[in-house]
Amino acid sequence: MIDPTGKSALVTGGGHRIGGAMASALASCGVDVCIHYGTSADKANALAAECRERGVNAVTMQADLSVPGAAEQLAARAEEAFGGVDILINSASTWESGSFDEVTRDDWDRALAVNLTSPMFLSQRIGSAMAVRGFGRIINIADVGGMRPWVHRAPHSVSKAGLIMLTRLLSQAYAPHVLVNAIAPGPVLVPDGAGPQVETNLSAETVLGRMGTPGDVVDAMLYLVTAEFVTGQVLSVDGGQSERR
Repeated sequence: MIDPTGKSALVTGGGHRIGGAMASALASCGVDVCIHYGTSADKANALAAECRERGVNAVTMQADLSVPGAAEQLAARAEEAFGGVDILINSASTWESGSFDEVTRDDWDRALAVNLTSPMFLSQRIGSAMAVRGFGRIINIADVGGMRPWVHRAPHSVSKAGLIMLTRLLSQAYAPHVLVNAIAPGPVLVPDGAGPQVETNLSAETVLGRMGTPGDVVDAMLYLVTAEFVTGQVLSVDGGQSERR
């Protein structure tokens, strides 16, 4: 297992929810963190201040990853801030809903841009530099919806399935020094504004009969950051939900 102390990380969607939990955990391990956000500036800045109190360098960077070229620009800014990025966590994601027949071109394009295209070009820019330096970790946050069809979230499901395949491709493209893996969370957080019935329903879908927490995803992320013989894999953190249906 490697010691991540002194490494640097870019966490997209790192201002809150699961992304924020991962950025915070990395800082607690002595990792300098670049916290990307789309609209949650206040949360990202507050988290960066907390990280700096732990003795690491922490910066925030805003980017709309649905815009062409934004991912490449974000990668360049993060590399400039830290003199290189050792750990890339592609966590930013959209969450469009609606029946299959209601999907619009804008829904489709935005989901693919944020969930798949941006991780591709962030990984291309940062991963190639990692390979030259001889060390790197790329972790893509996929979804159980990328492994089974979610008809009412078709753009999300298709984009996350693509992200899983991208993980496998990148693991070969940047081997042997850059390890690339994905995490597929299940019910570890309810959507913002959801009522208690949503949590009850999601708990019933798991083998364990309960919800997980962002900490469960953090544990998986830290394992993949420090592991030395795991690449091209998808680690499901879903309480057995994917085994139920």
